[in-house]
Amino acid sequence: MTALTLVIDDDPSFNAILVRTLSRRGHSAQGASDVSSALSIASELKPERVVLDLNLNGNSGLALIPALLTINPDCRIVVLTGYASITTAVDAVKLGAVQYLAKPVEIEAILSAFEDDDGPDFGLPASDNPLSVDRLEWEHIQRVLNENQGNISATARALKMHRRTLQRKLSKRPVKT
Repeated sequence: MTALTLVIDDDPSFNAILVRTLSRRGHSAQGASDVSSALSIASELKPERVVLDLNLNGNSGLALIPALLTINPDCRIVVLTGYASITTAVDAVKLGAVQYLAKPVEIEAILSAFEDDDGPDFGLPASDNPLSVDRLEWEHIQRVLNENQGNISATARALKMHRRTLQRKLSKRPVKT
């Protein structure tokens, strides 16, 4: 029997496709679309692998990592997101995720992330193309937002920015590097 993979994603189509794709490749997989069902399934089945969406109906998937690792300390967690940022990647790894991948992602990348014992490679050489000022601003906003547990008002105060201005910046896609 292969290791059970729990797919936690609030997008029902993506969740079903990923569970089906894993199953077709010979992996035992189960889907969950919200925090309560994810914790219930994890408590019952003790998955060895978890594919966790960063955004679960407006809540941070990162908050689930400690609970999942309490249920099964040997669980390997891969975080997926459509809005990748350095801050959330570092936070995910600090909390215990083995990898952080940006959507869209190929199944091979997910499977290899589970097998990679070296963890994420943050020791890459510096790029010849440094981040733009707009991207640095986006990263800073994401870090402060995370420090304030997603609270927009507290983040706006910390950034000395009007709340509506912050909401406008957050509603846009991340700036390209």
